[in-house]
Amino acid sequence: MASVFFSYSHVDEALRDQLEKQLALLKRQGVIETWHDRRIGAGEEFDHAIDVHLETDDIILLLVSADFLASDYCYDREMLRAMERHAAGEAIVIPVILRACDWHGAPFGKLMATPPDGRPITQWPDRDQALLEVAKAVRVAAERLAASRGAIAPRTQPAPQPVSAPAAVEPTRSSNLRIAKHFTEQDKDTFRLQAFDYLAKFFENSLAEIGARNPGVEGTFRRIDANRFSCVAYRDGKAATRCTIFMGGGHFGGGIAYSSSETTESNSYNENLSIDADNQALFLRSMGMARMGRGGREDEKLSLEGAAELYWSVFIEPLQRR
Repeated sequence: MASVFFSYSHVDEALRDQLEKQLALLKRQGVIETWHDRRIGAGEEFDHAIDVHLETDDIILLLVSADFLASDYCYDREMLRAMERHAAGEAIVIPVILRACDWHGAPFGKLMATPPDGRPITQWPDRDQALLEVAKAVRVAAERLAASRGAIAPRTQPAPQPVSAPAAVEPTRSSNLRIAKHFTEQDKDTFRLQAFDYLAKFFENSLAEIGARNPGVEGTFRRIDANRFSCVAYRDGKAATRCTIFMGGGHFGGGIAYSSSETTESNSYNENLSIDADNQALFLRSMGMARMGRGGREDEKLSLEGAAELYWSVFIEPLQRR
């Protein structure tokens, strides 16, 4: 069984919990066991407990974010030692990119990161899928270790200090301390405003970039008011695609609607994003009209970027067909 060590900033504890939950099947199957500093029991020496696992665990997950890079403990103590063990063939280091940050120049920047292409977990439309990609990478690493150990020698020799060693790292409490969160109407309204502002900035920046990259293509963005903006993309002066994105109106007043035209009306739309929540987080959910033929699922929990990419794909499709 491969032992897995989490190196992370406590700011990212919620994401670490989500990842550990995704690794549950690997633990049930006896493929891995996991450890992080929240398993240090009362009376144990903090630094010593971490050092024991940092020096002995087989797979070290670097949960990378700006807070991880800014932490002297994570960067100078845990990450640098992990990279030394990786270089010596004593452990496998896997960078797990949690949130967007400038990580490519770090010592682990030369390693293959996960999720694929180093895309941060928080920027995936479906966060569960991103965490699944990490779990797959951990499984592959654990299988690689098992194959390597099997080829070198069967485990016929008992581990040194078979009685005392486990006692030093025996967890004294559960790491599963999450409780269900309750989100009020105010929370959901605030999230909707944040999502709408994110969409507006996303479309404004994307229109500017598509014009810069493609000769003959120009985009215009117009913020009509606090609840509505419209966009047009032209090719050689001819409008190729238009849209209006707005909040409020009709029976979908609690969401963010998309219309494939420039309009000041609020009684028709081509897609709608509603605000939803589980017991841990707020997210967006599409009505499903825009997903027809695009392969997505209506039940996906969309992040802000995932929702923006969905609406952008609807907007840009007519331009890409020409």
